[in-house]
Parts: sequence; C-alpha cells; structure tokens
Amino acid sequence: MILKSKICGISDSKTLNYIINHNQPPQFIGFIVNYPKSKRYVDLQKLKELLKIDKKKSLFVAVLVNPDNEILEEIKNLPFDYYQLYDCNPTQIKSIKEKYKRKIITAITIKNKDDVDKYEIYSDITDVYLFDSKGYEKSLSFDHKLIKNLNLDKEIMVAGNIQFNDNLENYKEIADIIDISGGLETAGLKDISKIEIFLNKIKDLINET
Repeated sequence: MILKSKICGISDSKTLNYIINHNQPPQFIGFIVNYPKSKRYVDLQKLKELLKIDKKKSLFVAVLVNPDNEILEEIKNLPFDYYQLYDCNPTQIKSIKEKYKRKIITAITIKNKDDVDKYEIYSDITDVYLFDSKGYEKSLSFDHKLIKNLNLDKEIMVAGNIQFNDNLENYKEIADIIDISGGLETAGLKDISKIEIFLNKIKDLINET
C-alpha cells in the first residue's frame, strides 16, 4: 500500500499554512467541528476564518460527532471535501451524504474484534473506513493487529495514539492512510518540528515504493 496521511485537529492558521505548503503535504487535513470536549475544537466563526485559504493539494475533512441539522446547515458552504462521522448509524450517514454531497469517512471505534466487524453495515455508504480507539479526543490506542487481515474494497484509515516517531512501515500492512493528531503535539499544541519529522517519514515511505 502507498501510505497517505491525515493530520487532524488543526486549529490555528500558522500550522495550517505550514502543512499546506509543505513539500509533502498530507492528503487530508481534519478540523474538529462540533465536539467542544476536544481541546482541538474550533468554533464556527474561527473555522470560517481558518478555511479562507488555498488548500492546494490537500483535502479538508470536517470531523463531526453525531451532527444535528443545525451544524450541518452551518457548514454546508465551507470547503470541506469529506465529512468524518462518529456515532452515526447507516441511515443517518446515507441521508447526510445524499443531502450535502460530501464523501464520507465512517469512524468505527474499536475495543475488540466485534467492533471491527461493524464495518460491514457501512459498506454501501462509506468512502473511507476509519478505525479509531474508543478515546475520541483522548488519543487512546487500540490493538492495530485487529484490523491487519481485513480485505476491504474501500480505503482504510487508522488512528489511535499514533506518534510522529513511530515506525510508520508497520502501518503499511494494515492501512492506506495514517490519521495522526495528538502524536504531533507538545503540551497540547501542534508542534511544527514533530509535523516536519512525520511528513518527511511519510515522504521516505512513498519514495521506497
């Protein structure tokens, strides 16, 4: 697999500018849209200002936890390419996808093999499967070996306490896309030096293939 990357939880323009203009920008950039429990949450007014930027080669992702109609209407004209949905059933996802014409990343939170198997109910409506921990904003981990032997016809994104200095080669066996957030932070804020190391490691992996 050729590994792609997603940097999630961007909340300031300095970091956003840096990663968009990097020589190996992430394919996906995520913004926490409606989950105030997360320290990476961006309120609507700030979000609108943040997204007034040329995203160049990257795709913007709205991270949404069981979104209501109000927030979906408020963000419908923002330049999001994907909606990453947590805690939504297939009927909700289908409705959102059809109404707002966005590609969907379906987040499946994992504790055991039974959780992994839930992917089947989303097979007709999702564009990307995201396997994440139960921790949401806490950047908890789960046993990535649980998804090692999946053979799906959609791209697999993996999250869950991934660190900037991990051996990323290990993730090539289980996923198409690495989703990283807390692993790029120092004292709760995105750290440019960690982002630089991570993106360069992704670049090296791609050049190996």
